[in-house]
Amino acid sequence: MMNIFKKTILTVIVSFLLIGSAYAGKIKIGTEGAYPPWNSKDASGKLIGFEVELAWTLCRYIGQQCEIVEQDWDGMIPALIMRKFDAIMAGMSITAERQKAISFSQGYADEVASLAVMKGSSLEGMETSEGINLTTKTGAVKKDLKTLTGALAGKTVCVQTATIHQNFLESGDVGKVNVRTYKTQDEVNLDLAAGRCDAALAAAVAFSDYAEKSGKPVVLVGPTFSGGAFGNGVGVGIRKDDTDLLNAFNKAIDKARKNGDISRIAIKWFGFDASM
Repeated sequence: MMNIFKKTILTVIVSFLLIGSAYAGKIKIGTEGAYPPWNSKDASGKLIGFEVELAWTLCRYIGQQCEIVEQDWDGMIPALIMRKFDAIMAGMSITAERQKAISFSQGYADEVASLAVMKGSSLEGMETSEGINLTTKTGAVKKDLKTLTGALAGKTVCVQTATIHQNFLESGDVGKVNVRTYKTQDEVNLDLAAGRCDAALAAAVAFSDYAEKSGKPVVLVGPTFSGGAFGNGVGVGIRKDDTDLLNAFNKAIDKARKNGDISRIAIKWFGFDASM
């Protein structure tokens, strides 16, 4: 019995030392800093947002210091693989396609997507259900997709490049859509407000946040989207060979969830509990 106990303690110590030596006492976390309220910057240029605050919390549970670094969205995964940083926390949904390149922790929050238009748009009148899950294409889901196909025909829909939202629009599920891509969500919001987009697709909270802060009459239309091309929640992206760090984040997320930290931080930044 004593030998088993000693072996367990030794395993814990070795795991801690491996993580500590690999990251020199500091875990670098990449985020975009341009996708509020998930992550953004304040007037002074300081990184803020739900994921920034959550990152500090998770690192505290792991017992390591954190450094959060800014990275353009379209270079996020390549930068992780090239070891510019050790983890991604950037509103990145867990999808099968991304899992070919990197590993993900368990999900820590849901990112429900929605179409947005300017108030007065003809698309405001779409009659669909409140939300559809693309994982199970039931009769009701197929009916909603057919409605969307007709409503979006000939329309220009704006999205941030290299996102699940772009993937969905180009999947054929809503027919052939004129997709216009942008480097950042801020650019999507600005062109939607300027009338250069008939609609835009992103996380529903991203549009709500923009409408509240800008005072622009941006409204959500149609159903919310989840599942399928939209993935299985948002998680921490980790290099495939960093299994110790992956396990450390998973344990930290468990603790943060159990202690109510994720719910508390989500309510602070989103106005509702988006934790998984």
